[in-house]
Amino acid sequence: MLSYDGADYRGWQVQPGARTVQGTLAEAARRTFGADVRVTGASRTDAGVHALRQTASLAAGSALPGAAVQGALNAALPRDVRVLDAREAAPGFDARRAAVGKRYAYLVDNAPIASPLLRRFAWHVPWALDAAAMRAALAPLRGRHRFGAFCAAAGREKDPVCVVRALHVLRRGERLAILLSADRYLHHMVRNIVGSAVDVGRGAREPSWLARVLAAGDRTLAGPTAPAQGLVLVRVLYPR
Repeated sequence: MLSYDGADYRGWQVQPGARTVQGTLAEAARRTFGADVRVTGASRTDAGVHALRQTASLAAGSALPGAAVQGALNAALPRDVRVLDAREAAPGFDARRAAVGKRYAYLVDNAPIASPLLRRFAWHVPWALDAAAMRAALAPLRGRHRFGAFCAAAGREKDPVCVVRALHVLRRGERLAILLSADRYLHHMVRNIVGSAVDVGRGAREPSWLARVLAAGDRTLAGPTAPAQGLVLVRVLYPR
């Protein structure tokens, strides 16, 4: 299990000539184990997206205790990526295929003046936001639906059916968080839902609009894509 500040990375997945979290972890593992290793992440987070608890499986040719693996990897990793826990997994375990769901949180800085301390971790929205209207708008998205209206063009070839198990809007003073738990996600799905909810919150759309967008399945009818820096992978869910 690892945590990272994704602001300076081009996302999780290895890309030629780009700094990625998966590539950085694989390089640290190679230095630790002295051989090529395979690293699989449970979630392919986008450029600029963060993780509190990302799960990754690592296959290597040598056996070391979990605590030793954790310490060795953290010594080789940059400070914006940390291994929180390392354990031996069952043979054949794949962090992505074994997952049954993921939880994400999106943070909005709703102060009139943007907090410099949150600029890497929140979307600054200076307009007043009606959290109750946002909750009402998001309620129809719970359950099993076709989420094509909230999918970026790059992912539209995939099955758009997802099961959203929980969707909450929390406010604490000038900070607002949207929490979402689902069995799977489409490309930019959370950020597109957040952008649409913010349109409702600032009064540009009525709460009933979002249910119509969901039913239509047309991405051009939904709101803007929220910026990456406010999104955090909170937890990956596995069968007990």
